[in-house]
Amino acid sequence: MSTFGAAANNVNPNRSAELVQPPSDSVSSLSFSPKGNFLIASSWDNQVRCWEVSKSGTTINSVAKAAISHEQPVLCSAWKDDGTTVFSGGCDKQVKMWPLLSGGQAVTVAMHDAPVKDLAWIPEMNLLVTGSWDKTLRYWDLRQQNPTWVQQLPDRCYALSVKHPLMVVGTADRNIVIFNLQNPQAEFKRVMSPLKYQTRCVAAFPDQQGFLVGSIEGRVGVHHLDESLASKNFTFKCHRDGNDIYSVNSLNFHPVHGTFATAGSDGAFNFWDKDSKQRLKAMSRCNQPITSCGFNNDGSIFAYSVCYDWSKGAEHHNPATAKTSIYLHAPQDIEVKGKPRAGTGGRK
Repeated sequence: MSTFGAAANNVNPNRSAELVQPPSDSVSSLSFSPKGNFLIASSWDNQVRCWEVSKSGTTINSVAKAAISHEQPVLCSAWKDDGTTVFSGGCDKQVKMWPLLSGGQAVTVAMHDAPVKDLAWIPEMNLLVTGSWDKTLRYWDLRQQNPTWVQQLPDRCYALSVKHPLMVVGTADRNIVIFNLQNPQAEFKRVMSPLKYQTRCVAAFPDQQGFLVGSIEGRVGVHHLDESLASKNFTFKCHRDGNDIYSVNSLNFHPVHGTFATAGSDGAFNFWDKDSKQRLKAMSRCNQPITSCGFNNDGSIFAYSVCYDWSKGAEHHNPATAKTSIYLHAPQDIEVKGKPRAGTGGRK
């Protein structure tokens, strides 16, 4: 039987390097250290795992280094800016701080009244910010037991992204709440998502002038904060296959080129340039959804997790065939470097 065109059965169609000893259940977040090639994955098996990744020419290798446990599934992870420490939060309503490089034990540093969906370390403020389904953001000074500030949100937090002083928070009911972290105790602006369906992910622009938002309806919005730049706002379709529409699960900017990656439940990841409104590269579809992705600190390695996203519930989960994989792709410049827009100046 010919296997040509049988992409659905090809578990690694992009021939990416496969991470050793992957999680035993679906991955909820991936996060590279800002200082070196250490990769963290949080997963639904209550674990936070760390690997050391090395690149030699075009070969990428990985070594499993350490892991910690939560009491319930873990939904999010982030690094401290010095690359020594990892934060993770999830369904046990708490955030753990793991002093990974020193070999220390994980300790609880933050609590919510419902699962913690996303978090970020803000080095400019020396604070941790956590967003929860309890409809609050909480800021934490790690030397204190209680939050330094509790910010009410219009609804459950689904995603947040920080590029100081900009913080973008996506909540249920399509609210996007913008904060200027120089005055974190007041909303800077609240806008409705430019997308008509539920928000899945957000990413602040590297230049802090706006944000990307991805939805469950295979679409991404590019939105500028300055209303004089409103003419530059646009939305585009992605992660679709004919009439089948898939969720956009992850948005990540390249740390050098300012282009970005999308990953979706269609099993594909793509690289885009928002300034020229071009797709730079469409990668081949994997046989399961991509739930999370991220670049390392210099953009030379792109990690993505391929696993069931639970969007069709437990009845579509087959433990015999379900496999969680994390792959490492080495992007070529042509895939991630922006291109000048064709015919610039000719189009009004």
